[in-house]
Amino acid sequence: MYSQLVSSENLEKLEKLNEADLQFQKRIDKGESIENTDSMPEGYRKTLIRQISQHAHSEIIGMQPEANWITRAPSLYRKTILLAKVQDECGHGLYLYSSAETLGGNREELTEDLLAGKAKFSSIFSYPTLSWADIGVIGWLVDGAAIINQVSLCKTSYAPYAKAMYRICKEESFHQRQGFQIMYSLCRGSEDQKQMAQDSLDRWWWATLMMFGPHDKESPHSEQSMKWRIKVESNDELRKKFINQVVPQAEFLGLRIPDEKLRFNEAKGEYETGEIDWDEFYKVITGYGIQSRERLEVRQKAHAKAAWLDEAVRAYTLKTLKNREKKSETMPKHPA
Repeated sequence: MYSQLVSSENLEKLEKLNEADLQFQKRIDKGESIENTDSMPEGYRKTLIRQISQHAHSEIIGMQPEANWITRAPSLYRKTILLAKVQDECGHGLYLYSSAETLGGNREELTEDLLAGKAKFSSIFSYPTLSWADIGVIGWLVDGAAIINQVSLCKTSYAPYAKAMYRICKEESFHQRQGFQIMYSLCRGSEDQKQMAQDSLDRWWWATLMMFGPHDKESPHSEQSMKWRIKVESNDELRKKFINQVVPQAEFLGLRIPDEKLRFNEAKGEYETGEIDWDEFYKVITGYGIQSRERLEVRQKAHAKAAWLDEAVRAYTLKTLKNREKKSETMPKHPA
């Protein structure tokens, strides 16, 4: 999803675990939540930092495709909604960076890894937004896919991450409705507007399915993440949920899913699709997407432009702390 190809550490068999790790796994198996003050395996902590920080990076980078349309929204009403949505995505990034910090992650170091191209962000944000309908598709499909994954993460074993997901899911549900409403309006409009909506669906459908990551058999780190209950459902399970939810919505809108092999399996009660172009997925996730470099360059420039503010905040914080120390030294001490 927003965290793809996250590597897990300490892939050891149960009999090789030490006593502390065995006790930790028992807590996980019982369905207990883990707090930041609890003892945990180093591999669990590092895996979470990688997953949560990549999720945070994706929320921040994900502001760009939609921000590109704020000044071009077709009405003041649409503009204000889109502004609020982009602001929400920024807030989601902040929640997640804060969650990573509870595990000992350093926000500045995590950000530097992103700016240096060492850390990944979701493959979906490497695609361009060419029309207003793309904003509708992002809300309907991309945020819809994110909700399916993030609702699952509300049950993740690490409590601070799960708490952040609860709040994010509430806001994402409004984003999904906003996107669907845009698509509904376009599909009930002129022939040109209907074609615009279909063109956007054609370009974003397969990229959205890639968001869930590779097939389970090709995702070697998922097994350990699910054992630790960092992930609760597999990539393929989440992707099936999404397809089964969205196909009827597309039919309601009068849109055609761009998949000639799409069919409903009566026996299984679910839709079956053609194969995803995984070569494209790996190309994009490794930084060679249509706008991968551009997205990163925009983030680098924004970070450099705001450097003065970071310095001012640090200086003000340091000055405030020193003033408090001086004040406490001069205050009269009460007798015991």
